Amino acid sequence: MDPHVHFRDPGMTGKEDFATGTTSALHAGITCILDMPNTKPPVTGIRALESKKRAIGSKAYVDYGLFAAVTKDLDVSAVADRVAGFKLFMGSTTGKILMNDDALIGRAMAAIAPTGKRVSVHAEDDNLIRRGDERNDRDHMRNRPQEAEHSAIRRLGRYKGMPLSICHVTNAESLALASSFGFATEVAPHHLLLDSSGAEGALLKVNPPLRDSGTRERLFAAFIGGKATMLGTDHAPHTLTDKSSDYDRAPSGVPGVETAVPMFMAMVKKGEMNLGELVRMGAVNPAKAFSVKKGRIAKGYDADFAVFDPKKMASINANVLHSKAGYTPYEGKDAIMADTVIIRGNVQIRDGEFCGSRCGADLFD
Repeated sequence: MDPHVHFRDPGMTGKEDFATGTTSALHAGITCILDMPNTKPPVTGIRALESKKRAIGSKAYVDYGLFAAVTKDLDVSAVADRVAGFKLFMGSTTGKILMNDDALIGRAMAAIAPTGKRVSVHAEDDNLIRRGDERNDRDHMRNRPQEAEHSAIRRLGRYKGMPLSICHVTNAESLALASSFGFATEVAPHHLLLDSSGAEGALLKVNPPLRDSGTRERLFAAFIGGKATMLGTDHAPHTLTDKSSDYDRAPSGVPGVETAVPMFMAMVKKGEMNLGELVRMGAVNPAKAFSVKKGRIAKGYDADFAVFDPKKMASINANVLHSKAGYTPYEGKDAIMADTVIIRGNVQIRDGEFCGSRCGADLFD
């Protein structure tokens, strides 16, 4: 289960749509995704939610749920039963749904708390994000410092006891701080495997940014040591034309839904990661966090299975991936793609090839 994707549908389907995004997820062995609300229009109310559901309903190859964005005008009661959770953006990123005011956040949390729904947070304190010129990933990292994450998490500490998830954590200190408040933590593959010292250009520009190599290594050590709650890819594709713009103007985000689990499965084979931890962070915990009957082989749970053949390790090649992005930041890395994928008892992938149907269902409708 991937609890954090941006499939760009509706409004930005030239970058991705629900069919290509869920096809990518399926080939990775992911049977359920949760899609973020910063599409066009953003999901900030019941009308936008219903419109998005209509737009994507017939396209899905895997099961899914949608988020609603936390805004000052959101009618929580109107959407709560029909969303997987709520997304709070405390830091500027794609879409104009920033909410970084403590009083407004407090009112929203008071409205959400009785629903029992989880709030996933882009935890960067926008007050600490600098607006200086950027020419590369190192400049982007300086403009969005780790302290912006730490400050946002500390400010959320007053909501200890609510089901909160801190998204795309970039450093081990943020993991520990969020855990001290009892919050769930989500880590993205790009923050685990890539750093800000790479090639020039905006191909790896993301929010929050890639960190330096030492920070990445400490985060990876914490991750494989079981210190994170869940893995979320933050799959956020853009076109290569968009990414080729001047760094300042280029959008933030990288694709990753089709490559994350296969890369970590390769690490399991090589003894670099424990299979049990990958299952916990990639299936058991996200399913439990968002109250879906997946992630376990047990009575009453969906018969979702991904089968991997450890003898079929290969190098990642963007030309055979299914995202509209047409590129991957993980080109050439070892991966084991899913050999067989079953959703609710229906075989969708066999011998690595699609053999099923668009069987994806909205789990919150």
